[in-house]
Amino acid sequence: MSESTTEVIVGGAVLAAAIGFLVYAGQVTGFSSGQSEYALSASFRSADGVDVGTDVRMAGVKVGRVTAIALDPATYRAMTEFTVTEGIEVPDDSAVAVSSEGLLGGNYVEILPGGSPFYFEPGDEIEFTQSSVSLVSLLMKFVTGDDEGTAE
Repeated sequence: MSESTTEVIVGGAVLAAAIGFLVYAGQVTGFSSGQSEYALSASFRSADGVDVGTDVRMAGVKVGRVTAIALDPATYRAMTEFTVTEGIEVPDDSAVAVSSEGLLGGNYVEILPGGSPFYFEPGDEIEFTQSSVSLVSLLMKFVTGDDEGTAE
């Protein structure tokens, strides 16, 4: 009888741990965030390293996530849709940039707030964008000594 009781207790502990991991994974990915969000969009020349689920941050704090990314066949730009947590108002002169966490870190979408007293409405497109910077192209410019912007 004691073996079956031990098995039931161990099985219950394993089940509780599995449920705990699922809840934690849902919170980390934003799947079960429970917070309401509103949608914004932006168009980037290059959105390297940005995928669905990528963090959207403001001042280093996660305020949303990327929900869709697709190529606009008319402009050949990456149309990106993302969410922002309800209650966080984004000024309508803000910019959006694809930033990197470091040399080996991943990319994220950063909202650079402006100073306007007016705010974006749900579904608006942010006009001012800065695309991701290619580390390989920067290294090639450094190695080859290519100075495109200097006058001779």
